[in-house]
Amino acid sequence: MVAEGYRARIQPYLDRISRPFLGWSPNALSALAFGLCAAAAAVEAIVRYSTPLLFLAVTGLVFLGGVFDVVDGDVARKTHRTSARGDLVDHVLDRYADVLLLLGLAVSTYADPYLALAALVSLLLASYMGTQAQAVGAGRIYGGLLSRADRLLLLAAAAFLEFDLSLPWPWAPSAPWSRFHAGGAVFTVLDVLLVYFVVAGQITAIARARQAYRALPPTPSP
Repeated sequence: MVAEGYRARIQPYLDRISRPFLGWSPNALSALAFGLCAAAAAVEAIVRYSTPLLFLAVTGLVFLGGVFDVVDGDVARKTHRTSARGDLVDHVLDRYADVLLLLGLAVSTYADPYLALAALVSLLLASYMGTQAQAVGAGRIYGGLLSRADRLLLLAAAAFLEFDLSLPWPWAPSAPWSRFHAGGAVFTVLDVLLVYFVVAGQITAIARARQAYRALPPTPSP
């Protein structure tokens, strides 16, 4: 929940961004955020058939998807249109976006598919623990190392680095700068990101489960 810690600081900017969309349905904004992330996933997938310079488009699409993922809730609160149905739609679309973004990385050839699968499991577990806490009466839990805002910002940053490292250098225009070597292993910036997703996602899931467990009343004695 690193990014969420700056929510108060960015709220004035969020107010400006949200203002033109106050007449929109929050569900439409949630759908727009999903559409942007789905487009980013599609671009990730076609990188293998094209050029890594497309990661610049991924950066922009993921960043905009993250912006509208915040704007939908802000608009709902400001226009008094928060609802259980809207919350459900938002979370369903968010999970589908997570799946598509990780699948796009898995087929891009710029990330290890097994790492992408492990990262997806960690992200889904972290999200599940937060909503399960709400389901058992402990309240929705957003805390932890890896909130949705964190992972979208990190993915946008990693995609930009893949784009930047893929640019030709004047003295070595054909060097694969986006590939790093450590012993016999070859990895990319996106591989490092996925490792972080695996570790931070598990830490977040366990922390949320513990927080929910402690918030629940103990089992009454027979």
